[in-house]
Amino acid sequence: MALQLIIGNKNYSSWSMRPWVLMTEAGIPFEEKRMRLDYTAADSAFKKEIVNINPAGRVPVLVDDGLAIWDSLAIAEYLHEKFPEKKLWPADAKTRARARSVVAEMHSGFSALRTHFGMNIEAQLQHVGPRVLAEQPQTRADLDRIVQMWSDLLASSGGPMLFGTFSIADAFYAPVVKRIVTYGLPVPPVVQAYIDRVQALKSVAAWTKDALAEHDFLEGNEDYRASR
Repeated sequence: MALQLIIGNKNYSSWSMRPWVLMTEAGIPFEEKRMRLDYTAADSAFKKEIVNINPAGRVPVLVDDGLAIWDSLAIAEYLHEKFPEKKLWPADAKTRARARSVVAEMHSGFSALRTHFGMNIEAQLQHVGPRVLAEQPQTRADLDRIVQMWSDLLASSGGPMLFGTFSIADAFYAPVVKRIVTYGLPVPPVVQAYIDRVQALKSVAAWTKDALAEHDFLEGNEDYRASR
């Protein structure tokens, strides 16, 4: 039975993007099931359906022969164990530990950046970025930390990805790449070059194309626009 990955709207769902990009880029076959993120509606079809699959009530969810694995990090670790030949983490133990550290930092941190710069691939909000950076100092601190991290990792690995070749780390930071682009956040040339490489990945390009084709405006995911 094929793996099934249950995701939300590609325009908005950064958590869904991570395992989708990971599996697509690594060449792991799966069936995609997309659910509309209408969770703010009183009669939300999303809420009614997702709890029957994931009691936590969120996407993404990976289903493997009846087993449901939720949370993007748990999914990534499951895939690492199921497909060791794909080398989703770096092979060297110390490098792998560092990769896990920066992925965990993304998973649990950068709350200001994620709150004030929600993923919205279709939107053009470059005028919003500088204002929010000025008004919300913690967003600047989050961005500075990401720039420092990426710069250090790229210098250490030699690129083109954070740990040389594509890994779980790049999949986890792909939604940050899309946020930086949407909001026109300022980054140095070495980081911009990495952003360009991530955007050019077949998986990220495919996700972006699908996101732009959705044309599904969800007010609950829009912090800066009243309409498309």
